[in-house]
Amino acid sequence: MEQKKGMQPVRFVVIIAIGAALYGVGGLISVPVFANTTIKPAMAILALFAAVYGPVIGFFVGFLGHWLTDLFAGWGVWPTWMLGSGIVGIAIGLFPKMSNYCIDEGKLPRSSIALFILLSFLGNFIGYMISALLDFLFFAEPMDKVITQQLIIAFSNTIVIAILGTLLLLLVVRRNKSRQGLTKDEEA
Repeated sequence: MEQKKGMQPVRFVVIIAIGAALYGVGGLISVPVFANTTIKPAMAILALFAAVYGPVIGFFVGFLGHWLTDLFAGWGVWPTWMLGSGIVGIAIGLFPKMSNYCIDEGKLPRSSIALFILLSFLGNFIGYMISALLDFLFFAEPMDKVITQQLIIAFSNTIVIAILGTLLLLLVVRRNKSRQGLTKDEEA
């Protein structure tokens, strides 16, 4: 989407900063389920920014937002899991191009919703599998622990994104659809 809309560098940085801040601070609101593993409704924010702005912004929102959550949550900063969130952002960030920029046109057909959820699952499963394996290799974390974390995260994040993320996308689509009728003179 950056290329399609000719996004300016300042706008690019501002969108990343806003997305990372919302995802990072929102990540502090979570439900603990397993050793340093939580269900985070803020995953919907990461999914929204990635689905609207693409893989580059998705990566940075995920990576930097996860860093902010780790920084303030009290369990220490885990770069391996920051990378996992960045990979989730990349995967979901493929949505605009794969869906022919349907959101920009004010449309969200069921097939695009299914694609959004599929990309979410693949991003969560692959991204956090890489995180789990890196924890095992570099931090000598027990394999059963990191795989359990990865599976919990992959499935719970996908459910959160499927529900909350889809609702957020529908709001963006509604906004974009209402702007379709504006002429150049009427735009603010």
